[in-house]
Amino acid sequence: MTNASDELKRQRRPDAPQTIRVRVLYFGAAREDAGREEEPLEVGAPATAASVFEEVLNAHPALRRFGRSLLVAVNEEYAGSEAEVCAGDEIAIFPPVSGGADAGVHDDEEQDAAEEDFFELTTEPINVGAVARRVVPPRCGATVTLDGYARRFTRGRGETLYLVYEAYAPMALSEMRRLGRQAHEKFEIAHVGIVHRTGRLEIGETSVVISVSAPHRRAAFEACEWAIRELKRTVPIWKKEFFAGGEVWVEGEGAPAV
Repeated sequence: MTNASDELKRQRRPDAPQTIRVRVLYFGAAREDAGREEEPLEVGAPATAASVFEEVLNAHPALRRFGRSLLVAVNEEYAGSEAEVCAGDEIAIFPPVSGGADAGVHDDEEQDAAEEDFFELTTEPINVGAVARRVVPPRCGATVTLDGYARRFTRGRGETLYLVYEAYAPMALSEMRRLGRQAHEKFEIAHVGIVHRTGRLEIGETSVVISVSAPHRRAAFEACEWAIRELKRTVPIWKKEFFAGGEVWVEGEGAPAV
């Protein structure tokens, strides 16, 4: 027989689960300190980016050395501390970026500019000239191309032997496409293409190429400079330098606004 007290307890029992399971990914120096690339994690519900992050720190105290600099993404988007986290969500933990494989290349001038832009990641050497020629429609008068490559000497660390680039690939490509859309909104340009290399790069090898075409050269120059600055600030790509006597992850400028 069920008494009134038992019935009241049954009515008060929440229907929602008390915990949820999420998938946590680690990148760059955070991956090394966590000692793993990914893991499932049980967290209390309801959950936010901040509460999941605290659970991660409890599970991996070594990550606390980063202080407030670690960033959090939920389902491949930068997340504020109050962002809702649901069961099955993908949570990425990473330091500020230090820098991304869809390709859309078309010759029909009647197609939208965004369809002719391209954003790619590759592990192969990049042909800078080939990238630049992909954004040369007849209606444009200038193409500006930035060729970023591995340099031998970095101030304060001596001679660099080689570099290794790592990317959170799905989010990196999404962020690069977002930068492309913003570039069209901010500047009078026709097309923009970005190709970034990952993996090991020897000194002098190209790490990133950005090409911008426009009717007039000033807009192409301005958009290209803006794009590399924003790429290094927001696109989740990390660089590790190996030099005589050691190695170090290069951290970027910090979290983008969300």
